[in-house]
Amino acid sequence: MLTEERHGMIIQRLQEKGVVKMQELTDLLGASESTVRRDLIDLESRNLLKRVHGGASLLPHKSQELGMEEKTFKNIQQKNSIARSAAAQLLDGECIYLDAGTTTLAMISHIDAKDVTVVTNGLSHIEELVRKEISSYLLGGMMKSHTKAVVGSIALQNMENFRFDKCFLGTNGVDAEMGYTTPDPEEALIKRRAHQLSGKTYVLADSSKFGEIAFAKLFDLREAVVITDTVPERLRQSIASKTKIIEG
Repeated sequence: MLTEERHGMIIQRLQEKGVVKMQELTDLLGASESTVRRDLIDLESRNLLKRVHGGASLLPHKSQELGMEEKTFKNIQQKNSIARSAAAQLLDGECIYLDAGTTTLAMISHIDAKDVTVVTNGLSHIEELVRKEISSYLLGGMMKSHTKAVVGSIALQNMENFRFDKCFLGTNGVDAEMGYTTPDPEEALIKRRAHQLSGKTYVLADSSKFGEIAFAKLFDLREAVVITDTVPERLRQSIASKTKIIEG
């Protein structure tokens, strides 16, 4: 098994359980304790986890945003499924807004519509858009090194130059009462304005986001279409009563 694959499985298990023991990881990965220990040291040096006695922990709070590296390892299959479904909503010649984030980043490789123009606040997105030869604009403003997202008043001013047929946004929480939420109020402002400037809004959220509530509200559920891998059965009725759902 490649190092990157082991790292991805470690992060995935931590996201599921919060804390994992060394023995559990050696069994999961089929690797020696010394190999797993080196993996944990490497991941801790990248601020992806915290080593504790006999294992590791990953305990982000609702007001803390995971970084791009952390998100890259999380729910990979679900994100690719959502990305394909989102890209399928595009029509030839449309002008769209792509939010920063790993799910919207994954969407780019699936874009088959012709003559699409993209505006984004995601630094990572620009390289992929250029590689695909898609006409694109990067908002100016303050760059958040943690999430590689452009935010702030300058970015908001830049957005006033555009109008979008559709926008595709990420979220950290989808709740029937509290709507869509994210940890950072600065990013929430950008997402909300993109929504207001768009003819139609899609929110991309894997199943782990349902029932979660983060610090800053974007808008109510009814204001956007949710694209997801699946909605947890216990929440399906309450979510479906508030918004349209597209399941990949």
